[in-house]
Amino acid sequence: MTDTRELFAAVPRSDFDTPGKSRGLIDVVRWRYLLRLLVRTGVTTRYRNSVLGWTWSYVRPAAQFLVFWVVLGVFMKLDHGIPNYAVYLFSGIVVINLFSEGFKNATTSIVGNAPLVRKVFLPRQLFAVSAVIVAFVHFLPQVGLLLIVCILLGWFAHMSLLSVLAILAGMVIVMLFSLGLGLFFGAINVRFRDAENIVELMLLLATWASPVLYAWTAVQDAVVVRLGWPSWLVDLYMLNPITQGVELFHYAFWRPATEGLANAATMVAVPPGLGWNTLWTFLIAVGTLLIGQLVFRRLEGRFAQDL
Repeated sequence: MTDTRELFAAVPRSDFDTPGKSRGLIDVVRWRYLLRLLVRTGVTTRYRNSVLGWTWSYVRPAAQFLVFWVVLGVFMKLDHGIPNYAVYLFSGIVVINLFSEGFKNATTSIVGNAPLVRKVFLPRQLFAVSAVIVAFVHFLPQVGLLLIVCILLGWFAHMSLLSVLAILAGMVIVMLFSLGLGLFFGAINVRFRDAENIVELMLLLATWASPVLYAWTAVQDAVVVRLGWPSWLVDLYMLNPITQGVELFHYAFWRPATEGLANAATMVAVPPGLGWNTLWTFLIAVGTLLIGQLVFRRLEGRFAQDL
């Protein structure tokens, strides 16, 4: 009978992986079966023992939309003459919801899966990536509802290939950005739980720091005309990946659905350099992802001890 020790002795030590050593996001692809399991678990358990179930995916954004539309658009008249303001508002809200859920859940993903992190080795990035994918799954019903409303308003008559590409680009930019921030703050949150409070504050500001409730031209008028500040501040504002995601959805949904209902003179102007800003914000989102991955890998060695 062959001694197993002799068999292992014949295998070069270089063929063995160092225990606990991760290859980062590359391991997410190698462990994709586990990623599918985490995503399936996240999707199926969210509404477990719930009477309405998946209906909550529609109720929450609908309630959020009604509050903003009634209070800001109807009562306070803050729509600033934006035609078809309801679609304009909702197309921005769905982007903010995708970013908020992905960013927040990725931040708490390591702490929330502490028993697994302490007991077994697996690529810890799986938890953050699965959190963003689950957020994307919950984002799809909202986009479906937005698309149905836009189709009823004549979206098909004015949509183009650029509209479809804008939808895809907006989703990719926002998901990459939320994943990068989620990896960064998720790693810090293991040691310092203050990170969750910082994330909550950032999410509170995200809706107001992007042209969801107002037009981007309002920022230009306030910064350049009224305050007399340099115009590059507006350019910097437009390079926010969340701002770009919102503007891409406005371009893809609100503009085609509104062109047949409103005079061209009343339409909000397309931001200058929308195409180039899409490229730059994509690079910013990728850079954020790389920084988040770097910080995550530097700190993940102490996750089990800190938890």
